[in-house]
Amino acid sequence: MPVDSATRSRPGILGRLWQWLPATVDRRVIGAAWATLVVQIGIVGTGGLVRLTGSGLGCPTWPRCTPDSLVNTPEMGIHGVIEFGNRLLTFVLVVVAIVTFLFVVRMRRERGDLFWLALVIGLYVPVQAIIGGITVLTNLNPYVVGLHFFASVVLVALSAVLVARVYAVPGPRVRAVPRWYAAVSHATSALVLVAVVVGVLVTGSGPHAGDGGAARNGLNPEFMQHVHSWPAYALLAATLVLVIGARGTPAALRLRLWTGLLLAVELAQVGVGLWQARTGLPIVLVNIHMVLAVLLVAAMTAVVMHLTQPAGIVQEDPAYAGSVESAPAMR
Repeated sequence: MPVDSATRSRPGILGRLWQWLPATVDRRVIGAAWATLVVQIGIVGTGGLVRLTGSGLGCPTWPRCTPDSLVNTPEMGIHGVIEFGNRLLTFVLVVVAIVTFLFVVRMRRERGDLFWLALVIGLYVPVQAIIGGITVLTNLNPYVVGLHFFASVVLVALSAVLVARVYAVPGPRVRAVPRWYAAVSHATSALVLVAVVVGVLVTGSGPHAGDGGAARNGLNPEFMQHVHSWPAYALLAATLVLVIGARGTPAALRLRLWTGLLLAVELAQVGVGLWQARTGLPIVLVNIHMVLAVLLVAAMTAVVMHLTQPAGIVQEDPAYAGSVESAPAMR
């Protein structure tokens, strides 16, 4: 007997709970998707606060805060409070991931995309927590810390995909923009990746190690700041092409919105980056720069997700004629 039928036939709490879970995308599913994205971005901000205040070893071990205590102790001071508080937020991520998964489990056949995205995000959260524990156990090795941040980048991208998909019509999709525009979009995505990776290396060479005794990666911070600017300015130029080119695409309204958001985040990121470099890297600006980095990833993901449209809409709308004649279908 199928699981749905078996569960419906059972009286009691489990049967009522199963019936209460969404069978289609509703406000609960949309809210859970947005909550997933918000908490994944938020944990980057609180994690940055841990590092920038020198609280990375506020709890000197993991998974316990000290060898004798699961939580921080008064003797550990404010650094222990900040580090343990950030660890507690991991449980918020876990709760949101579980709720999101439960909200899509009934529609796993009709919306397998949502089911697998929720499952992957849910399984990834504890992996990210383990990487965070390794950063503590390696005394904040800059490369492990960088990996910890990059794992959050991946989670933010997956969460942005989830948000886009809850609004999408299920079924096959085809490219809804000219081939050149899709190529520039994917090249821009590659520049986002390069800029983020180089930014991680810049941070690993700078003064904010997370603890006074933590090692740096040995790279020249001033030179690395210049290196970081190269993909950043190339990204800005590519985004301007996307913003201008969006006007001539059949999906102009959607793409102008998301490319405009991408450009706005980049301009803010460039402004904050120049400001922090000229004022001695104050922790407030550095933390804003970190959060903007994952917002950049989310905005770029949104642009890529809106390069396609449901196959039926594209085939029936004459506005798409000539733009997608050889576009492959995708799920």
